[in-house]
Amino acid sequence: MHYNYLVVGSGLYGAVFAHEAKKAGKSVLVIDKRPNIAGNVYTKQVEGIHVHEYGAHIFHTNNKKVWKYITQFAEFNRFTNSPVANYKGELYSLPFNMYTFNKMWGVVTPQEAQAKIEEQKKDYIVKKQQERGLSQDAPFEAQNLEEQAISLIGTDIYEKLIKGYTEKQWGRPCTELPSFIIKRLPVRLTFDNNYFNALYQGIPIGGYTKMVANLLDGIEVRLNTDYLKDKKTWDALAERVIYTGPIDAYFDFKLGALEYRSVRFENELLDQPNFQGNAAVNYTDRETPWTRIIEHKWFEFGKDEEGRDLPKTVISREYSSEWKPGDEPYYPVNDQKNSALYQKYKELADQEKKVVFGGRLGEYRYYDMDMVIASALLGSEKELS
Repeated sequence: MHYNYLVVGSGLYGAVFAHEAKKAGKSVLVIDKRPNIAGNVYTKQVEGIHVHEYGAHIFHTNNKKVWKYITQFAEFNRFTNSPVANYKGELYSLPFNMYTFNKMWGVVTPQEAQAKIEEQKKDYIVKKQQERGLSQDAPFEAQNLEEQAISLIGTDIYEKLIKGYTEKQWGRPCTELPSFIIKRLPVRLTFDNNYFNALYQGIPIGGYTKMVANLLDGIEVRLNTDYLKDKKTWDALAERVIYTGPIDAYFDFKLGALEYRSVRFENELLDQPNFQGNAAVNYTDRETPWTRIIEHKWFEFGKDEEGRDLPKTVISREYSSEWKPGDEPYYPVNDQKNSALYQKYKELADQEKKVVFGGRLGEYRYYDMDMVIASALLGSEKELS
């Protein structure tokens, strides 16, 4: 059979594009090298718990169009992300808010918290400007992530809640990381633990896999199918190809490999109803090898779809690691070197008249889920109009 569109990858970008193409009357084939649909938002049911196999995915957006679109395919619960930071046994609220500041310094009012932050910021910036032979009035320019973070939040919070976690996440000292990684930090002088603070947020009831299955309803899907192993044969099956895999892999890495950070997960099923009392606990000291522990049942309030309490729990320890070929790529390393290499690959991609490159890997961009959906809707509109 010949198709109008071959969609490579059944993650959010591929699934949204495939749905829109089918809606427009096009014939579509979706292929995926994994044994399951849904890409990195894949959720697997274990003891009634929807386990986020590729890391925690919490849907949040301020984009009403995206929210209206995705809620056609799933009902979302009211989950609000309120992570906890564990620094050597001391527990702090995230994002940084009055609970955090009270625990850190014993301050009670927003004015006291603000004064403490400003005092630490000022002391640090004065010291740095002196080291550089600049006057205190000269604009402060952060030269790395450490300088940027302290100039925003002060030394105490940086040392306890940012430094160790970030260094584990990126595998490099904060002094060697670019300042743009932390352009701004959420600092709230209120008792508000809502991390994303988005207009719309939640978790799809029944899991993300069910949501993606609804997007792909009525569309032919072939799993365990590696497009890159037989590209010519697959290309011959369709007029157009929507490719959502790594852009450098498409071109057989001929200009070199783009870098990513990867994540390794250790999952554990525990015969107890509660391990840590929260969906996400970040371990912010450098010595603890994992970055965080996710307890999946709390994404759905510890209950099954009938509202009954779940007797067991599943936890995932997350370890950040350097990516190497064969690993799952998670976060693009959008530094100067990799951005320049991506531009060269993009120039090659622009010459591929039959192929559209989309999604996190195809565009070498860190996308939140709502941004992937928005990008796929825009791409499909452009392609199908």
